[in-house]
Amino acid sequence: MLRIQDIAYSVEGRPLFEGASATIPAGHKVGLVGPNGAGKTTLFRLIKGELTLDNGDISLPPRARIGGIAQEVPSSDTSLIDTVLEADTERAALMAESETATDSNRIAEIQTRLADIDAWSAESRASSILKGLGFDAEAQKRPCSDFSGGWRMRVALAGVLFAQPDLLLLDEPTNYLDLEGALWLESYLTKYPHTVIVISHDRGLLNRAVGSILHLEDKRLTYYGTPYDGFTKLRAEKRAQAAAQAKKQEERRAHLQSFVDRFRAKATKAKQAQSRLKMIERMDMIAAPEEAAKRVFNFPQPDELSPPIINIENGATGYGDVTILKKLNLRIDQDDRIALLGRNGQGKSTLSKLLSDRLPLQAGRMSKSSKLRIGYFAQHQVDELHLDETPLQHVQRERPDTLPPKLRALLAGFGLGADQADTEVARLSGGQKARLSLLLATLDAPHLLILDEPTNHLDIESREALVEALTAYCGAVILVSHDMHLLGMVADRLWLVGDGTVKPYEDDLDAYRSLLLTQDKPAKPNKKETPKPKRASRDELLALRSDVRKCEDRIGKLEEMAEKLSAKLADPELYEDGRAGDLAVWNKKYAEVRDGLSRAEELWEKAVEKLETAEAG
Repeated sequence: MLRIQDIAYSVEGRPLFEGASATIPAGHKVGLVGPNGAGKTTLFRLIKGELTLDNGDISLPPRARIGGIAQEVPSSDTSLIDTVLEADTERAALMAESETATDSNRIAEIQTRLADIDAWSAESRASSILKGLGFDAEAQKRPCSDFSGGWRMRVALAGVLFAQPDLLLLDEPTNYLDLEGALWLESYLTKYPHTVIVISHDRGLLNRAVGSILHLEDKRLTYYGTPYDGFTKLRAEKRAQAAAQAKKQEERRAHLQSFVDRFRAKATKAKQAQSRLKMIERMDMIAAPEEAAKRVFNFPQPDELSPPIINIENGATGYGDVTILKKLNLRIDQDDRIALLGRNGQGKSTLSKLLSDRLPLQAGRMSKSSKLRIGYFAQHQVDELHLDETPLQHVQRERPDTLPPKLRALLAGFGLGADQADTEVARLSGGQKARLSLLLATLDAPHLLILDEPTNHLDIESREALVEALTAYCGAVILVSHDMHLLGMVADRLWLVGDGTVKPYEDDLDAYRSLLLTQDKPAKPNKKETPKPKRASRDELLALRSDVRKCEDRIGKLEEMAEKLSAKLADPELYEDGRAGDLAVWNKKYAEVRDGLSRAEELWEKAVEKLETAEAG
């Protein structure tokens, strides 16, 4: 259990926390959310003891291990698999001592402890984690120094997951993962055996990988025993109630003030007026909740071109003499919204570069509209901005004949106000840099916009604004992203990049997610072919559908019970002295409900599989 009690902390005189408290029950998976700059990363540093509190206390059980991704990512000549194995320092120390120990009692102690921590399966577990994060067996044997910074961050993540600390703190872990890696991490975190707190702006992860939300706002912490979508609903209700109370109180105050103003000068009413004036002074005014600053992206709209804007027939492309993609038969129209799917290294970036004229066609034929303008955004472009220049100077370079007021209006259309426009890029946040890069990519009102991981460093409100902008945009969009919510809201076509080519993916994103999470499982042994079952009757189909509905109802009830128990376990009073028995009872109930929910989901999956088989028969 993590207990945060009445903490206070300031940075250069600016308070980040004032009287903030929260209790995180052991084993819970929690998403830490809040506005950029509110202090989420600072809270992690306070929990780890890297910073000293001004007031209050943060406590964990004795000898609890806290783990997070190291600031310095590994870059040595040690192989990836050995780097991950070394992350479990206890195992590494015991293994080293076992080589030199001579005392028989100590040797027995070492071997017993190695067995307790399952040391002999360590290499298999480490390899499985690395594979889930995108490293195949051959890559795992290569030294860390062979890989770029982003890939080494994955190794650092693999290390902390392998070490399995009692409290796992993850700060935006999907920022350096692709879609496949992000989905694997979601699945892994749901089964993680200890407490997890993750800072993330990924709605999919916050809905599927965590069961609770810890909200940081106005220097306070509020715990919600529900995933993100439930949190937004509850928070909206609370804000509406607060706004109504503030309005009612303001009306009461105005009524009292009106009486004072009217009768203060009259001798017969002076006493009553003075009484009401004191009532006004004593009123503890409720502040109406402030609306979050509107995040905006105003993409310029292109003129309309005749379809198709790009057509490729039997194309091939790659680097130099090496062909990466071939047998490309693709058509893009101006109203297309296409998401590129496929594991890292299969050619998504190669295709993006071909479409944006950054790679030539090696074979085949590609035709484009003569007036076609293409905008291209990739995460590396954010790192290529001129750090010693302001956003205004960036757009002035592209539009030297445009007056500064108009350029400032362009910047404001991407959420970069007057202050940010004149601030050196080096001092901007990651989200502000991403906004500037998006502005530069769309400056010419492109007919085709290619976006490669556009949401890195954007908060949830900015991601929703990006969805709105792309929905209103009348050009074609090619989208590569690990954000399933963004893909689901924007894309209406899916292309799968793999096996050296690109093909339409006819199923939906949920099916692709299921495919990724099951394709690495061991294949079932082949059985002798059996005659194809006859088509199910109408009554049989109705019965199977009824089974599915019953399973869904059972899951809904168990989820509701789990939510209530989670809220109960977050009650600080339950952890007061003398209530250990009550705590044990509630923890047991919560574990039973979570176990029942897991079994109910397995039954639902089987029921759905039976129904789909019957419907397809």
